[in-house]
Amino acid sequence: MKLSTRFAFALGLGLALAAGAATAADHQVKMLNRGAKGMMVFEPDLIKIAPGDTVTFVSVNPGHDARSIAGMIPDGAQPFEGKLNKDVTVTFTQPGVYGVECRPHYAMGMVAAVVVGDPVNLDAAKAVKQPPMAKKKFDAIFGGL
Repeated sequence: MKLSTRFAFALGLGLALAAGAATAADHQVKMLNRGAKGMMVFEPDLIKIAPGDTVTFVSVNPGHDARSIAGMIPDGAQPFEGKLNKDVTVTFTQPGVYGVECRPHYAMGMVAAVVVGDPVNLDAAKAVKQPPMAKKKFDAIFGGL
């Protein structure tokens, strides 16, 4: 392969890789003591993203974390768990609905949903048993889909 051909190939490969990385987006969800929808909330509490996008759960107020809810992630997806008072960034590659909770405030209804592409596991996510306040919030969130 000539030097100019190798250069063109390397340049094309680099541009293709950069374009792939550039298509993924980073979204932010704030963990708040008080937000537009009341006390102990994720804001927004519903976010729709594309496969490969990341979501950073931002610890705006102390006392919060973000983690996936058992049974509320698509088949083949990896659960995630952030640390208390720390931001956590999650890359979502598997299409479906991901239920998210703040462990200390789950019973108070501090929940959110990340919908990646097509919500293929929506019925399974809706069927997960929740504390009453969390169920009420998820019913409202899922009503927005």
